[in-house]
Amino acid sequence: MRYTPHRPNEIDEMLRTIGVGSIDDLFKDIPDELKEKAEGAFQALSAPMTEKELSFYMDNLADENYDLFEVVSFMGAGVYPHYVPSVVDTISSRGEFYTAYTPYQAEASQGSLHVSFEWQTYIARLTGMDVANSSMYDAASATAEAVYMAIRIHRGKRNKVIIASTLHPEIKEVLKTYLEPKGTVIEEIRYDKETGRIDVEHLKDLVDEDTLAVIVQSPNFFGVIEDEKDAVEIAHEKGALYIATVLEPLAYGLIKPAGYYGADIVVGDAIGLGNYPAFGGPGVGFLATRSKYVRQMPGRLVGETTDPEGTRGFVLTLQTREQHIRRAKATSNITSNHFLMALRATVYMALLGRTGFKKLAYVNYKIAHYAKEKLASIEGIEIPFSGPFFNEFTVKLPISAQHVFEHMAAEGIYPGVPLHRFFGPAYENYMLIATTELHSKEDIDGLASHLSEVIKNG
Repeated sequence: MRYTPHRPNEIDEMLRTIGVGSIDDLFKDIPDELKEKAEGAFQALSAPMTEKELSFYMDNLADENYDLFEVVSFMGAGVYPHYVPSVVDTISSRGEFYTAYTPYQAEASQGSLHVSFEWQTYIARLTGMDVANSSMYDAASATAEAVYMAIRIHRGKRNKVIIASTLHPEIKEVLKTYLEPKGTVIEEIRYDKETGRIDVEHLKDLVDEDTLAVIVQSPNFFGVIEDEKDAVEIAHEKGALYIATVLEPLAYGLIKPAGYYGADIVVGDAIGLGNYPAFGGPGVGFLATRSKYVRQMPGRLVGETTDPEGTRGFVLTLQTREQHIRRAKATSNITSNHFLMALRATVYMALLGRTGFKKLAYVNYKIAHYAKEKLASIEGIEIPFSGPFFNEFTVKLPISAQHVFEHMAAEGIYPGVPLHRFFGPAYENYMLIATTELHSKEDIDGLASHLSEVIKNG
């Protein structure tokens, strides 16, 4: 759609038609003090810049940022930097794809719809589920939407959600925001201080006939891989749904995905698959489930069909968004979503293939376990949890983790995420460390050397 500015005589004619003397009259309901405040703010702006001046100004602002090629970062906690092949950037920057908007006209959007269909296929295979939607915003909102989905499946007859205490703290906050207005009760499963896994016996005590869903993250926030088989069985014994959350889907290249243990819904974030950390987002959430629950899924679903001539094609199907049916009957109000990020993840997964995905997962596993052994050999450092892990683990330092972080960051090494930010003073000395294929042996040896020095100097 082209934009054509209105000429003065056209503006005058429109104003006469609606019975208004001037454009200013359209804003007469706005209090004068607000207008004056806005005018003052406008006048306080700096003088206009030429394109060249603005370009230099923005470049200087960008130079104040750090990127992963300038520093060595071992920070994860839900956002994991991985190498992004150049073909991902090339394909995702094509004009045909470079939009987030809903492909309402199937005949004009076959490329985008085809990509969404492939994304759904990859996610369903990756999670071991029957069907996936065409992406969500991020893992946090996907988890909350999964609970809404569980509420619909139970027809509102159950009112309690049980979540692992090892679930990402920010996902917990989003769940509270979504569920408190509904009056849904949230209870937490404590974790075993030895293994770092959820306490299965405590889960048994919590689950009852009022439980609509159990939510467990694996690998969990401490990096520990949970025993989901037992958790699924406990949830199902009481008729509750099991919702699995995964923030590092690459782990499914080595461990069995939650779908194989009988999970009802699997959600997560694919920001690590062909996307960049970029200050923590945008990510790209995913949601996969069983075929019997497909009509309760939020978001969009792309289906495969044929046209009257027998040519393969793709369309939006089972459209239960509020744009298509009555709002009271809609399963979600997701509109423009993170399709571009889903496209990047699709290209990335297609490029790696099943074998490449498994190999990359194994590389991540080996690097992380080398890092753990290296750090565990430093006097004063403890590995608090005995549970298995993938590419992220927790360490307990003999001094403040924040103190260590600040000193090492000044040297261009970001050693990990201090956990007191999420759990308070009791975790003052705990740090979460993540490694990926971007980290070399030299990087890890450097981390160990600097960490040892900071600890020695107190």
